[in-house]
Amino acid sequence: MSEYTEASRPPGSAESAQASSGASTHRSKGLAKGRLGLLASIVLGISTIAPVYTLTGALGPTVREVGAHLPAVFLVGFLPMLLVALGYRELNAAEPDSGTSFTWSARAFGPMIGWIGGWGLVTATTIVLSNLAGVAVDFFYLFLGQLSGSHEVSALSDNLLVNVTTCCVFIAMAVWICCRGMGTTMTVQYGLVALQLVVLIGFSMAAFGGSPTIPPLQFDSDWFNPFGVESFSSFAAGLSLSIFIFWGWDVCLTVSEESVGSEEVPGKAATWTVLLILGLYLVTGIATLQFAGIGDIGLGLGNPRIQENVFAHLAGPVMGPLAILMSIAVLASTAASLQSTFVSPARTLLAMGYYGAVPERFASICPRSQTPRYATICAGVAAGLFYVTMRTLSENVLADTITALGMMICFYYSLTAFACVWYFRDSLFDSLRHFMMRGLCPFVGGGILSVIFVQTAIDSASPSFGSGSHVAGLGLVFVIAMIILLLGIFLMVLSRMRAPAFFLGMTLHRQATLPCRR
Repeated sequence: MSEYTEASRPPGSAESAQASSGASTHRSKGLAKGRLGLLASIVLGISTIAPVYTLTGALGPTVREVGAHLPAVFLVGFLPMLLVALGYRELNAAEPDSGTSFTWSARAFGPMIGWIGGWGLVTATTIVLSNLAGVAVDFFYLFLGQLSGSHEVSALSDNLLVNVTTCCVFIAMAVWICCRGMGTTMTVQYGLVALQLVVLIGFSMAAFGGSPTIPPLQFDSDWFNPFGVESFSSFAAGLSLSIFIFWGWDVCLTVSEESVGSEEVPGKAATWTVLLILGLYLVTGIATLQFAGIGDIGLGLGNPRIQENVFAHLAGPVMGPLAILMSIAVLASTAASLQSTFVSPARTLLAMGYYGAVPERFASICPRSQTPRYATICAGVAAGLFYVTMRTLSENVLADTITALGMMICFYYSLTAFACVWYFRDSLFDSLRHFMMRGLCPFVGGGILSVIFVQTAIDSASPSFGSGSHVAGLGLVFVIAMIILLLGIFLMVLSRMRAPAFFLGMTLHRQATLPCRR
C-alpha cells in the first residue's frame, strides 16, 4: 500500500458517519484540485461524447428505425438531455461530488436507490468503453489497409482473435494514460478533439456538395417532423439511439472536484457541450441524408451493410482521396473518448468506495498522479471482459450494445433528474427560477427518458428487435439489459452483507433538503 493513500475512512466508523454529513468532505477524496477550467471541461465533454465515433455507429441504426426523420429525432433526443443537464447543474451547485448520480440519488431516495443509480452509470460507461475500443479496432485496420493498399490487412478486424486482442491492447493503453493523471489526459485531448471536429465538418461540407454519380436527396422540412415516424415503437427506439449519441456530457460534473469553480464551471460546461454537439449533429445528419439518401441498396443509409459503419463506407465517395482522414478522425475520436470515458466510472467507483458502498480499495488514490488508479484499472478490465464476451456471442455486438447502452443512459439520467426535484422540494416555489430549473425542467426531462426506457425495454424482448440477434427467443438487447440489472441487484445484496454501514445510512445518510448556495 505504499503507492496509495486511502482517501476514505473505514466504512461505518464514527468518523466516517460524522464526516459524510458535512459538505466539506465532498472535496477530500484526494483528487487533484483546480486542474480544469471551462474550456478544458467542454473539451472533456466533447471528447467523451466522441461525435465521430457515435455518428459512425448510430447514424445507420437510427435511420433504420426512423428513416429520413433523423433531424427530428436528434432534436427530440436533445430536449431531455438539455432539461436533465439543467437539473445536474443545480445539484452540482449545491453539492459538487465525483459520485454524481450515485451520491445525489442516495441523498434523495436512500442508499439502495443510490447504489443502483451508481451501478447504472458504471455499466453504461463499461458498455460504451467496449464499443469505443471495438470501433477503434475496425478503423485501425481499415487505416492500415488504406496505407498499404491491402484488402487483407483491412479484413484483419474480422478475425475474432486479432480483433479481441487488439481491442484489449487499446483499452490497456487508455487505462495507462488515464492513470498518469488529468494533466496527461488533457494534453492528449486537445489535439485529438480538434482533429476529429475539423474532419467531421470537412466531411459535412463535402457531402453537401453532392456527388456527380449519386443523385442527391432533396432537403425536406418534413425531416424535422417527429410525428412522421411510422410508429411510437420505432420513434422510441430511434430516440434511445439519439440519446446515446448525446451521452457523455455528465463527465463535466464528474470532474467537479477537480475543476476551477466547482459549483459553477462544471454545470456551464455541460450545458455548452450539449448545445455545441446538437449543432454539429444536425449539420452532419442533414448532409449525410442529402448525399446518401435512405435507400436499402448501394450507399443508401437503409442498406444494412452501410448501417454497420456509416463513415467507413461513405468516406471514400464523399471525400475521395482524403478519405483516409476520416479513418484517422475515427481513431482520434475513439482514442480520445477511451481516455475521457474512463473518468466517469473510475470516479463513481471512487465515491462509492469512499462512502462504503463498494470495497474500500476503490477509494484509493495514487499520490503521484492524484487519480483513482485501482478503480480505473478495474473499469478497464470490466470493459475488456464485456467486449470479449459480446463479440464472441454475436457479430452484431456494436448495434445491440448501443441500444442496450441507450436504455442504461435513460435509466440513470432519469433517476438523477427525479432526485433533483426531490432534493429541492422545499425550495421549488421560492422563485420562478427555482421552479423551472429545479422542478419542471428536470421532471419533464426525467419523464421523457423514463417513457423511452420502458418502451424500449418492452420492445427489445422481441427476437426481431435491433440486429435480430436473440437468445432463447428473447432479443439480445433485452437479455443484455436484464443480465446487467440482475447482476447489479446481486452485487448490491453482497455489498450490503459485507459492509452494511452504507445501507444503514451511516456513511452517506439521506438528507431532507440540500443546502442552497444561490
